[in-house]
Amino acid sequence: MADGALRGTRLGSTSYESDAGVDFAPRRMTTYDCPAGHETTMPFAEEAEIPYDWECATCGQPATLRDGVEPERKPEKPARTHWDMLLERRSIPELEELLDERLALLRARRGEGVRRSA
Repeated sequence: MADGALRGTRLGSTSYESDAGVDFAPRRMTTYDCPAGHETTMPFAEEAEIPYDWECATCGQPATLRDGVEPERKPEKPARTHWDMLLERRSIPELEELLDERLALLRARRGEGVRRSA
């Protein structure tokens, strides 16, 4: 904090704002049920798109919207790994050839390719 900029106030504990004269957005209470039998109620704005899934506030399991229609799910593409992207650019024989070249280069640097006599 810069040289006592907010000296004398308790940060985060006291709000000097009031709700007088504030018009809140209209709310809609939605209820989610989890497989363990817990019930989670969340307020959403009237114009908000209500999600079908929500995390249970009690146990953290995925809860579903009560009286909601499950949306059609798109099939998820599996994550592309580094190996998958590498195989898109090179074939296995090319990769083996590159590996042999790099190993030969490393062995030459270490002197392993040259036999030393005692």
